[in-house]
Amino acid sequence: MDPTPIDKSAPIFVAGHRGLVGSAVVRKLQSLGYANILLRTHSELDLTIQSAVDDFFGAHKPYYVILAAAKVGGIHANNTYPADFITINLQIQTNIITSAFKHNTKKLLFLGSSCIYPKFAPQPIPENSLLTGPLEPTNEWYAIAKISGIKMCQAFRLQHSFDAISAMPTNLYGPNDNFHPENSHVLPALLRRFHEAKVNNVAEVVVWGSGKPLREFLHVDDLADAVVFLMENYSGLEHVNVGSGKEVSIKELAELVKDVVDYKGEIAWDSSKPDGTPKKLMDSSKLAAIGWKAKVSLKEGLKDTYKWYLENVVNQQ
Repeated sequence: MDPTPIDKSAPIFVAGHRGLVGSAVVRKLQSLGYANILLRTHSELDLTIQSAVDDFFGAHKPYYVILAAAKVGGIHANNTYPADFITINLQIQTNIITSAFKHNTKKLLFLGSSCIYPKFAPQPIPENSLLTGPLEPTNEWYAIAKISGIKMCQAFRLQHSFDAISAMPTNLYGPNDNFHPENSHVLPALLRRFHEAKVNNVAEVVVWGSGKPLREFLHVDDLADAVVFLMENYSGLEHVNVGSGKEVSIKELAELVKDVVDYKGEIAWDSSKPDGTPKKLMDSSKLAAIGWKAKVSLKEGLKDTYKWYLENVVNQQ
């Protein structure tokens, strides 16, 4: 398929621009010279209210839409607020996709999550393993909503020839990540713990599990680059995985974080705590075949994220 460069002067709506993904997409678009980026905070536009979303689309007629808005959280939040996770995410994506089609948006990209795949999907996980087995029970509410978003984009493409595509990123990290002590993901949680141990001269940092599980990480700036690439180079029915293609053990990750933070103490492993899934890697060969691959190394990405954490979290406390 021939690339179709995006018109940089046309209005492009980035839904969820304050989040980890949305903020990276905005940075990328600005760096490329996009002059007409439409942004709305939650107080300015509640994406769960259909009439408000439709009024916004009617008034501003976004030519392109990047749908990065979502209610997200860890296992605890998913277990505590299942109704919120399924309802709010279904509302947001339904309102945006229907209004985008109704008001003649040229192209829409919907962002999902790797949790859409079955708990025991083959490794690395190919796109066609979607809906082939049971989901991970701890976040099935969020996953079901995201699967519905993919299917909605496909349905509008099949019935109305609406150019709606979906991208499924792997584990993301970078500026604007969540560093909350209780409900952050593994990478920001480790950065925070090693930093606090360094500042407080703690002799050792205890990390859960054996350190053996393998995980894949993608810097959010790489995802933003992939989003623009897909907008210009992909128009297909199936969703596309976006990953780095590189695995790292939790033990290697902890050592890397220790090095980046310059923590001089020891790492202790609490093997009485659960390891979780032994391996979770996305098969991103489809995206590679179209011509995109990740550029930010894990070490460089960690340095960048730690710098952001120091400037925006530590210095704001």
